[in-house]
Amino acid sequence: MKTLRLAKVSVVALLGLVGFVGLAFPGMAFADENDTSPAITIQIYNYSRASPSVLVGAEREAGRILREAGLLAVWLECPVGPSTPGPQGRCEKAPEATDLRLRVLGAPAANKFQDTVFGFTVHPVLASVYYEYAARRAKIDDAEFEAPIILGCAIAHELGHLLLGTNSHSDSGIMQSRWEPNQFRQLMIGNLVFTTEQSKLMREQARTRMRFKVRNSDPGFISRRADK
Repeated sequence: MKTLRLAKVSVVALLGLVGFVGLAFPGMAFADENDTSPAITIQIYNYSRASPSVLVGAEREAGRILREAGLLAVWLECPVGPSTPGPQGRCEKAPEATDLRLRVLGAPAANKFQDTVFGFTVHPVLASVYYEYAARRAKIDDAEFEAPIILGCAIAHELGHLLLGTNSHSDSGIMQSRWEPNQFRQLMIGNLVFTTEQSKLMREQARTRMRFKVRNSDPGFISRRADK
């Protein structure tokens, strides 16, 4: 069986968001474990053939993994294609410090990656995952119901790169760079999650983004929180 790998790409700037690059402050102390879970908003753009039910299942699995790490996920499904006239929605506005953008793609048009690569990131705000590769892996096991779970784990992995920074692969947990049969067995029973240290770092990064957002928000701004 082929070895399964995940890839990430890092660039200095994206969509004029150069200021976000400095959000990772390595010297900051970890917050109290009893603090309210920090929230992050994930703006989802579906460019694939993944059905709404598959996306909901993937969001649920990724949200569970993030929740175990102490993070509250806000899922915001955004339209793709030409925008229609009308009031500017949340998806059309410039991303805030706590916003992460996620693209669900079909498969690379130019076969740039092997079919065992589930996604990549453009640090610090954009993650992409390949739906067709997750679906293909599920078909290998003759169990298409696995596709949302695999896709959700790939989403959690790529979002982890955005919050943990570059060079954030690890020897254990969901941030392993190579997913082999053992890793797939773990993810199917819900045991492929972030390590304790990764969870602490991600919570602190999320809190840093929240503080950055508060400093730069208009007076009277009300934060929305939701979870699936």
